[in-house]
Amino acid sequence: MIGRAYPRVIGAQREKSWVFFEIFLPLLQVTAYVFIYRAIEAPPEFLGFVVLGGAMSAYWLNVLWSMASQLYWEKETGNLELYIVAPTSRVAILLGMALGGMFATTLRAIAVVTIGTLVFGIEMQVASVPLLLGVFVTTLVALYGMGMLLSSLFLLFGREAWHLSNLLQEPVSLVSGFYFPVRALGQVVAAAASILPITLGLDAMRQLLFPAMLGELRFLPPTIELGILAGLAVLFLFLAQRALSYFEMLARREGRLSVRGQ
Repeated sequence: MIGRAYPRVIGAQREKSWVFFEIFLPLLQVTAYVFIYRAIEAPPEFLGFVVLGGAMSAYWLNVLWSMASQLYWEKETGNLELYIVAPTSRVAILLGMALGGMFATTLRAIAVVTIGTLVFGIEMQVASVPLLLGVFVTTLVALYGMGMLLSSLFLLFGREAWHLSNLLQEPVSLVSGFYFPVRALGQVVAAAASILPITLGLDAMRQLLFPAMLGELRFLPPTIELGILAGLAVLFLFLAQRALSYFEMLARREGRLSVRGQ
């Protein structure tokens, strides 16, 4: 686990240009939405929604490209065989990837929130620090558990992994409400989008950071969303372990790593 987390914590910092662009480019998109909300004279809380959504979108992209597609890329580069024969748990390998990616992405998310808050003069009022930390941590656990599950599924379905990653990027940005309250999509759509941990996590954190977001803008109370997130975390971690066991069985018994023998 430590071995797989190390290159994502230390190695990623060696390319300074990556660090700059991973902070600067998300800020450009955040800035565009900020000016849109200012132009239509939206409530000031919406500026905070945008900054927080821009920071959390970094986690989804990290899960999608550095977790879900990782085993497929390792297979393409010839490293996956080493993971299969290594005397360790495949869950530990993916957990190391998750912890390393989580650490590096958190530094960038903090930078986006800090710069966005200072530049646009956003005021946040934390309603409950313990509840906010609980929602944030549980959201990351559930989100990276989902990434572990997707990494196995992408590997099992072979060459479609790249296309699936591209397919999921923009629709998830919409239904998760990165730049607007998810309740605006309607109760039914918001409920369906709750299968994505980042949807509930964002809604709960916005309520805790901007207590004035009440009434029609709130999807569910933060405590209920925290309970659902905890359930999703357990579910995704369980399914990820089963999927990893399945593809390991294919590798050891049948000599293939996908359902199509690719």
